[in-house]
Amino acid sequence: MNEFRWHEMKNRDIPHVENLLRDMENDCVAACGRFLIREASNSTDPVWLLSRNKEELLALLMSSRSTLIPVLCGIREIPDTKFLKSFFRKKRIHSVQGLKDEVLVFENALEKMDIFTSDVFDYDLMSLDSLPLQKERLSIFKNVVLRVPQPVDLDQIAPLQAAYEQEEVIPRGSVFSPAASRINLSKIITGGKILAAEIEGRIVGKINISAVSFTRYQVGGVYVHPDFRGKGIARFMAAEFITSLINEGRGVTLFVKKNNAPARRLYLGLGFKTRDDYRIAYY
Repeated sequence: MNEFRWHEMKNRDIPHVENLLRDMENDCVAACGRFLIREASNSTDPVWLLSRNKEELLALLMSSRSTLIPVLCGIREIPDTKFLKSFFRKKRIHSVQGLKDEVLVFENALEKMDIFTSDVFDYDLMSLDSLPLQKERLSIFKNVVLRVPQPVDLDQIAPLQAAYEQEEVIPRGSVFSPAASRINLSKIITGGKILAAEIEGRIVGKINISAVSFTRYQVGGVYVHPDFRGKGIARFMAAEFITSLINEGRGVTLFVKKNNAPARRLYLGLGFKTRDDYRIAYY
């Protein structure tokens, strides 16, 4: 008889969780990154595990603040929905993100509990393990300086980060917080995994790392000021940045909105391959 059970991760479970995440890394860089941050910072954010017959680890739920990342490993139905009801009573979740099929499994379970989504975004999950292209240096790039920004650049980059978050991240009806955006950007700059495009002293574009897993980086925050789009700056900036990541011996993953044709062309042109469908549902 199969007995399914959810339980909170204990120290003895950590090696098994790490092995599962390593097996799933190419599809769940964000979950792997959250796991590594959790272990490094001794975070109290719980990780919930689904096991069968008290031994076989089948799936997990990675939570951080108000985000939940399910790693269901192909499970098509959530066992023991009583656990989910208890979980959502104790922890306020604003978004669920991950492979589309797995998020849909979660959405179906939440629908049965009368918990509905307020907004949904579908993406292409793309990956790259080597960089086949020759980086282009067109005439426009004579005036473009690419550099790693410093904390003193925060005021210049903050409007770009704010515009990126409002255009690409927050769902309809949400209230944008400039203060929270600046704090997030400050952490990104301090971490050093960010590149800015500058023209005549003005920063007009940015790209950064949004997650780090065992062997891969997840790229995010790609934004060029509208006045400077269509000139190849995003391609130049992304090629330079991603080349530096690939040269570290890591793979690169990102997800891009399916209806964002210019961004999809950019990443496909850089050599990215579509790996799967990705989904973020807001509650």
